[in-house]
Order: sequence, then structure tokens, then C-alpha cells
Amino acid sequence: MAERKVLVLFGSQTGTAEDTAERIGREAKRRHFQCRVEALDSYDVANLIHEPLVVFVCATTGQGDPPDNMKMFWRFLFRKSLAPSSLCQLDYAVLGLGDSSYPKFNFIAKKLHKRLLQLGGNPLLPVALGDDQHDLGPDAVIDPWLLALWDKILALYPLPPGLEIISPDVWLPPKYILHFLPEDSPRPEGGLQLLAAPRAVPSQQCPFGARVVANQRVTAEAHFQDVRLMELDISSSGIRYSAGDVVMIQPQNCPEDVQQFCQLLRLDPDRLFVLEPTEPGTALPALLPQPCTIRHLVTHYLDICCVPRRSFFHLLACCSPSPLEREKLQEFSSAQGQEELYSYCNRPRRTTLEVLWDFPHTSSAIPPEYLLELIPRIRPRAFSIASSMLAHPDRIQILVAVVQYKTQLSKPRRGLCSSWLASLSPEQGDVRVPLWVKKGGMKFPADPDTPVIMIGPGTGVAPFRAAIQERVAQGKRGSYLFFGCRQRSKDFYCQAEWEELVAKGFLTLFTAFSRDQEEKVYVQHRIREQGRLLWELLSSRSAHLYLAG
Repeated sequence: MAERKVLVLFGSQTGTAEDTAERIGREAKRRHFQCRVEALDSYDVANLIHEPLVVFVCATTGQGDPPDNMKMFWRFLFRKSLAPSSLCQLDYAVLGLGDSSYPKFNFIAKKLHKRLLQLGGNPLLPVALGDDQHDLGPDAVIDPWLLALWDKILALYPLPPGLEIISPDVWLPPKYILHFLPEDSPRPEGGLQLLAAPRAVPSQQCPFGARVVANQRVTAEAHFQDVRLMELDISSSGIRYSAGDVVMIQPQNCPEDVQQFCQLLRLDPDRLFVLEPTEPGTALPALLPQPCTIRHLVTHYLDICCVPRRSFFHLLACCSPSPLEREKLQEFSSAQGQEELYSYCNRPRRTTLEVLWDFPHTSSAIPPEYLLELIPRIRPRAFSIASSMLAHPDRIQILVAVVQYKTQLSKPRRGLCSSWLASLSPEQGDVRVPLWVKKGGMKFPADPDTPVIMIGPGTGVAPFRAAIQERVAQGKRGSYLFFGCRQRSKDFYCQAEWEELVAKGFLTLFTAFSRDQEEKVYVQHRIREQGRLLWELLSSRSAHLYLAG
């Protein structure tokens, strides 16, 4: 009988495709398949010619781009040297996750499906196109497609004699065993922070701990929006960047939330543990030290402030000792319960921690080894770099709008990363922010005579500040900036800097303060007013135009 094994490969930017891939992995194990779930770039693509059965789950980002963790796979797959029969032994299925409000809806999934077909692969089903815009989200497509997929797969690979599909109410064995060390175990020297070793290129696996040099509020104290200009010291990191690049920051949970979480789950935050995979070939989580404390795990790894997904409620229902709580959790994880789940969780932006408070009997019964499957890891946040290395060597500056808003819940919603960054001060001592740099989508012209038109309302001005600083340092003129905010006196970021550059002839500045007069004025009004100038710059002088929001 053919070996019953499934490989699930995902390309995920925000975690939805990864969450769906893990769901397919669990469903495979319930049908007694050997199953691995991996990010596409973690998988050795040369082995694809030996795989009998692969399910691909991939998101589309930006303007039809592949997610960061499938870019190498994508380049390899589109090599012209690959033979048309390369994948003739492969049975495959492609599930796409996208948003139909974008012109290139599910572009990556469609293109992947077509390419696998060109290389001789055998599609088990037509490509599935999950849509965020649907009332029930991508699950409206995923649920029926998965039922059809398992029918196809089980026709090719029937269940072994005497075995039945494991009920969804039964919790599968965990990915990792969590071994608690004796309470008197020696503590690791130098704490547990995983940061880039000297001479290592900072990356997501190995971020650099940049020291906070300054954290200055750039909006008036009376203004509703708190915006910070932060300066971080990257000397000795080896990091080099250009205008338009992006800094990735790995945030952490606040101590109060960590304490509440440990209290709810009856965990000792200072207890040390080591992780051991339950199946050979399963990698340990990259950002967790071994040994590790519960406090470090919850502070730096578990995203207890994210809005939980449907899979969270399904897994929680499996371990609930309370019939009442279990019934509600099962309802939230069912296809029929999605509207109610949306009203309970997504609309008010209820966090994982708040959900656990609402299900106290279940929370106190969660086995610690399931935490890594139950709660996703904290994802890094991207910020446009707002400085140039030519003006500020060994420094990165960013503009951070602190996210805070009200929903029907009594407690205001707060952005995890922006709130954490706003709380940091160089006066607290040696305060570090784990970060690395990525190439951005904006490239500014090398020719000093090419004019640059930049439209950057609000914090959208950040990459243009970097570009203007770079151009000024190179002696370039011909920078035109359209900046918009509410009020000149409240949120005109970097006002003194712009005015000085205007006075020196390096910058032409057009401002729109929407609330400073009776009739609202926005950047588009200023653009219309300057239509003749803009057309002359674009048509006669080949200006480049950039827009950031």
C-alpha cells in the first residue's frame, strides 16, 4: 500500500495562511496521515520531485506579491530550466487567501496552480480562492473545499483497516513536550534575550538589540493622537539601509498582561522548562532559548493580545472541563457560529487574554505543552525608516503613531507594538529594541537632476523624511513635499526641520491642515492647486512621484 503522507507548505504574511495550514495538518493527522507543515522557504524545494502529495496554502500580499516566507521558493519554481515533466509524480492542491477588494485578487495562488500544472503536477481540485471580503471570511471557501479535498485524498489513500477518523473533539498529541526543570535549577547567565551575535547579519531569526537613544512626542500634549519620533542606536550591528527601507521590530507583551495570563492559567512565571519535539524532524521555535522561563515565553513569544482565530476556539473546546463553556466554544468554532464569533471577537477586537478571562474553567485547565499550538507567536511590525544614514550614521529613526481606540468593550484597544515602544525611555537605563532591516518597495532616483514629488500625509511622511535627508546630504535639490495633517499647531511633524530646508532652497513644501479652517483642506486640494507645476515636472523633467499613507 502507498505510503500515507501529506506535506502542507504555506506562504504567510500575517499568519492566516499559517493558521489554515496548521488546521489542514491537524485534519491530516485525524485521518492517520504522516504530516509535516512547513513555511515554503524553510522547505528544500529540490525535494519537491520526490513528494507524492502536497497541499499549498498561500496568501497574496501588496500588489500581487508573494509573502516574505515563500520568495525563494517562488524564484526557484519559475526557473526556465525546469523540465515540463519535473513534477509528474506530484498530486497537489492549492488554497489561496486573498482580498477581492484588491485588483490582483489571489494572484499568487492562481499563478502557483498554473505553474505546478506546467511542470506536470496533477491537481486534485481546482484552486480555492478564499476571500476576506466574504461575510464569513475565507472560511466560506475553505470549509467546503477541504471536505472535497479529503474525499479525493481518501479515495487515493484509504484509511488503514480497523482505523477510523479521529473525532474533532479529541485533542491530538502536542507538537512539543514541555519538561519543567526542578525549581532550584541554575538560571542561565546573562538572561534569556536572544539577540544577534557579533558579526551575524541581523534577521528575524537573530535580531539586533538596538539601544533606545530618544523617544520624543511630536504631537501637542493636548492632541488626541500620540506620535513619537524614536531614535535607535545600531552601531556595531552591521546594518546598512537606504531611503525607502523598512525596519522590522519584534515587540513584547506588557508585564501586567503577562502576570494576568500566568495567574489565569495557574503558571509560575519564573519556572524554567525545556522543549522537546514529539515527532522527529520537528524544528524547535526559532526565537525561544533553551532552557526558557514561562515569563520569557509569554512576554516575548505568545501573542496574548491578538484577536484569536476560529482555530483557537476549536482547540480550547477540546480541553474544556466545563460543559457550559465547552458548548459555547464549540459553537464559536463551528461553521454556523461564525457570525456570532465575529460579533463576540472580531468586531470589538477582543484579545486572546480577554477571551481566556471569559472562560475561566477552561483557561485553568489548559495543559502548558499546548500553549504553542493554541496561541500564535508575536509577529514583527514594519516601520518605514524616517532617517538617512548620511545624516544620522549608526542610527535609525522611526515615526510611531500610538494605536489606541474605543470599541463596545470598556477598556480601550491598544496596539501591541506602538504602546510598547511608547513606554520605552532611555532614562530607564540600557533599553533595547530587537530589530532588523528589510529592503523597502520605494527606490529613489540616483540621478541628482531628477525631481522627486512626495505625497505623505500624517506618518506617511516617514520614508520621505529619509529621502529628503539623503538628497540634502548629497547636495540634491528638486524635492517637492505635500504634507497633510489636522492642525499646524498640533500635529505638524518635523515642522522646524522642513522650514529650515525650505529656507536653504533644498525643499519645496505644500501643506494642508484639514481642521484649521471652516472648510476641510486635504493634500489632494493642494495637488489640484499645483497641477500646472506637477505636470511640468512630470512631463518635461521626468520627475518621480511617490505616495505613502
